[in-house]
Amino acid sequence: MESQADPEIFLAAPPGLEEALADEARALGFRGVAPCPGGVALCGGWPEIRRANLWLRGAGRVLVRIAAFRALHLAQLDKRARRVPWADILRPDRPVRVEASCRGSRIYHAGAAAQRIERAIAETLGAPIADDAPIRVLVRIEDDLCTISLDSSGEPLHRRGHKQEVGKAPLRETLAALFLRQCGYSGREPVVDPMCGSGTFVIEAAEIAAGLAPGRGRGFAFEEFAGFDPAAWGAMRAVPAPALPDLRFHGFDRDQGAIAASRANAERAGVGALTSFTCQPIAALTPPDGPPGLVMVNPPYGGRIGNARALYPLYGTLGEVLRTRFAGWRVGIVTSEPQLARATGLPFGPDGPPIPHGGLKIRLYRTGPLG
Repeated sequence: MESQADPEIFLAAPPGLEEALADEARALGFRGVAPCPGGVALCGGWPEIRRANLWLRGAGRVLVRIAAFRALHLAQLDKRARRVPWADILRPDRPVRVEASCRGSRIYHAGAAAQRIERAIAETLGAPIADDAPIRVLVRIEDDLCTISLDSSGEPLHRRGHKQEVGKAPLRETLAALFLRQCGYSGREPVVDPMCGSGTFVIEAAEIAAGLAPGRGRGFAFEEFAGFDPAAWGAMRAVPAPALPDLRFHGFDRDQGAIAASRANAERAGVGALTSFTCQPIAALTPPDGPPGLVMVNPPYGGRIGNARALYPLYGTLGEVLRTRFAGWRVGIVTSEPQLARATGLPFGPDGPPIPHGGLKIRLYRTGPLG
C-alpha cells in the first residue's frame, strides 16, 4: 500500500462546517487543504490517511479516492472498473460492499452500477461481496464521471469508543469539536456546560486540552486494506502521554442520570481527573474559580425534546445567569430555534450556518466576552 501513488483524500463534514474542518486540518499540518461542498480535500498518501483518522476531531469519515473515469453505459463501467488496481488496495480474503449513487448521468440505475463494480472486484481480485462487510467501496456517477472511493474509517469517526452512555438527543463528538473550534477554543481555557447531557462538550474540550488523539481507542477500516503496515501504524499511535493541563472542565445538569453517565464517559475517555460533573439547575450556576473561559451549551430546542414554547423560561434563565454572573466569559449556544436563542438576551454575533442534525437544522450562536 505504501508504494502506491498518492490517492486523493477527502474528509467528510456536515454541510456548513467545511471551513471549520479545513481550519482544523491546516492547524494539524495537512497539505493542500481545500474546502468544498460536503467536506475538505487534502494532499497526501497513506501516512496522511492514517493520521487524519487518528487525529482529526471534526471529520465524519476519511475517504480515499482511488479512480475516476467517464462511463456512458454499464458495459463501459464494467470494462473500466476492471482496470482499477484492486489488488494494490484491497485484500482477496476480506469481504467488501459497494454503495453507488447516480446523478445527471446516462447510467441512472445505482443498483445496476453497484452490481457491475461488485462483479469487477469479485472476478479480478477474488474478494467476497457481503452486504454487511466493514470495508466500503463508494461509487459516485455524476455527469457521466465515475469516481470510486474507499471509506478508510469504517465506523463513523464520531464514534470515539468512549461515550457508551448517551442522553435523549446527543450531539455527535465531531460536531461538538467543530463548534468548540468556531468559538475560538484551543484547549487553553476552562469550559463550562450548564446542561451537559452525556458530557460531550466537556469531555471533548478536556481531550483537546490534554492533547489526546480522538481515534486512540478504536480501530479503522484501513487496517484491513492490502499492504497495511502494522509497525508504522503502531509507531504513529505510540505518542508519549502528554502532561495534563492545569485546567478543569465543568458539566452541570439537573438530571442525576445524565451526571452519572457523564462521569462514566469521562473516565472511559481518560479525562476523569480534568472534569467535574454536578447535578444542579441552571439557576444555581456560578463560574468556577480561576480565569474566565467558554460556556458551551446544547440546550433542548423543542424539535425532539419537549415543546419549544415551554422552553422560553429556561433560555431566559440561562441568559440572565450568564449575563449577571459570567463577566469575561464567552458563550456558545447550539439550538434549532432562533427565537429561543434570542430569548437569552445575550449579545450574539451573526448566526452560524444551518447544520443538519437528526432531521433538524441547528445553528451556533456565539458571543464575545460578556461585560
